[in-house]
Amino acid sequence: MVASIDNVRGLTLAMSSSAFIGSSFVIKKVGLKKAGDNGVRAASGGFSYLYEPLWWLGMITMILGEVANFAAYAFAPAVLVTPLGALSIIFSAVLAHFILKENLHMFGVVGCILCVVGSVGIVLHAPKERKIDSMKEIWHLATQPGFIVYSCVAVACVLFLIFRVVERSGHRLMLVYIAICSLMGSLTVISVKAVAIALKLSFNGSNQFIYVQTWFFIVVVTICCLVQLNYLNKALDSFNTAVVSPVYYVMFTILTIVANMIMYKDWASQTATQIATQLCGFVTIVAGTFLLHKTRDMGNPPLPDQVCLEEARERDPRSTNSSS
Repeated sequence: MVASIDNVRGLTLAMSSSAFIGSSFVIKKVGLKKAGDNGVRAASGGFSYLYEPLWWLGMITMILGEVANFAAYAFAPAVLVTPLGALSIIFSAVLAHFILKENLHMFGVVGCILCVVGSVGIVLHAPKERKIDSMKEIWHLATQPGFIVYSCVAVACVLFLIFRVVERSGHRLMLVYIAICSLMGSLTVISVKAVAIALKLSFNGSNQFIYVQTWFFIVVVTICCLVQLNYLNKALDSFNTAVVSPVYYVMFTILTIVANMIMYKDWASQTATQIATQLCGFVTIVAGTFLLHKTRDMGNPPLPDQVCLEEARERDPRSTNSSS
């Protein structure tokens, strides 16, 4: 399949976004370490990192990555852009290995290779971006019965989880928070893509901000992002990050691809072989992501508080049982 120019642009922007975002984590961590050496650590409630130029460089790098990711949706279908977000994990892991001296375990290397192989499979068989000439065309797609049903079901599920399930089971079941984030995230990507296309058309001379529909999508993006960030923070605060991140990535990506299939019909012009290859590529990326997260601490020296805990267990194993 011959890649279109828009797909190439979207691919370039998506990979640039992963590089910027992956690098930003490492740069900010270096800045946080330097700030902690000269003041109160952020984990202890300090804000000395606000005076550290490296931390701000990391923030700027992350913003550039998010802007590139936003622009990528204007040129390429979500089935190509969204899964490539996993590449940021590779950039972060590799840079941390060389800059922060955090050892990358052999299984972590295998995870990186799996992510690359899966990404190549998706890129080589990605569908061409649908040609859209105005916001009215996007609105027509968004008001089709299939997508209206999906949107209503997604919003109803989110409201049910927030008002009926979160209070009773949110602190015990990680999937409650992840489901809220993923459902809202799929609507976020749909709306972000609409706004990005509106910006692209406006820059080309056809102002799309004269339409109420454009501002409607902007409002949806704002609301969905706020809800998504709120419950993602709750998930990260309540559960292990090594489990939250890959599970969220998988559920978010699946729901985003499904939503885009329903609205933009990305796979309508593809053969069964091409679709199957993309699905295999996505599963390969998922496997690599889980492997990277599960083995990211292997080979690294334990933190001082972990050493003290282990020594306490060796001296008096019963103290651990009594504390639990």
